[in-house]
Amino acid sequence: MSASRRMPRLLQLYQDYLVDQNTARFAQQVGRIYTVGTLERLTCWPVVQVRRAAVLALGLLGDYSSNAALGRALNDPDPSVRLAAENGIRSLWCRFGSQGQRQLLQIIIQLNSNGQFKEAIRCASVLIEEVPQFAEAWNQRAIACYSLGLYRQAIADCRQALELNPYHFGAAAGMGQCYVQLGQYHQALECFRRALRLNPNLEGVRANIEHLQRSLGEKP
Repeated sequence: MSASRRMPRLLQLYQDYLVDQNTARFAQQVGRIYTVGTLERLTCWPVVQVRRAAVLALGLLGDYSSNAALGRALNDPDPSVRLAAENGIRSLWCRFGSQGQRQLLQIIIQLNSNGQFKEAIRCASVLIEEVPQFAEAWNQRAIACYSLGLYRQAIADCRQALELNPYHFGAAAGMGQCYVQLGQYHQALECFRRALRLNPNLEGVRANIEHLQRSLGEKP
């Protein structure tokens, strides 16, 4: 069955979801009808409600292979699509590697949340050694390094995260914060601009750009 013939069904499922807010049921019902590849194609559909539904579903059903599709959706003209893309892509970044590697990443994220930064660095280094292609592992180690004042190490890890995942607006923004701490404001501004190009919803980053532009005497 073609994407165009399935589209009305996707819309109905999405409208039902908006009423009952049952995320699990929405994901289950969409997953029975659509492949991830079809959902990726529907993220570019001309009808905005279809894009909203497809991006939401892709964030629930996709894995890291859908990173580019959701990354492009971050710049959709519709704010609801952009918001769903941001929420979904953050989840996709953690869906890489084996189940055990994903579980270790969740431990690292929790360690950072708890302020256990040295242990987070240790665990992230283990994960990076095991699977160096895991961009989010580099980003989480960067977060821990930043929190300990290890700004240059954090910059190196953010840069590696972006090399592996060019849609990682969090790593770009994090690198900007590191450069601010080092007093390298032009480099910070460049990083913040990159983050905002990737994700125009980052209002905090937008405010950082405006502040730095004023400080450096640059025009908006």
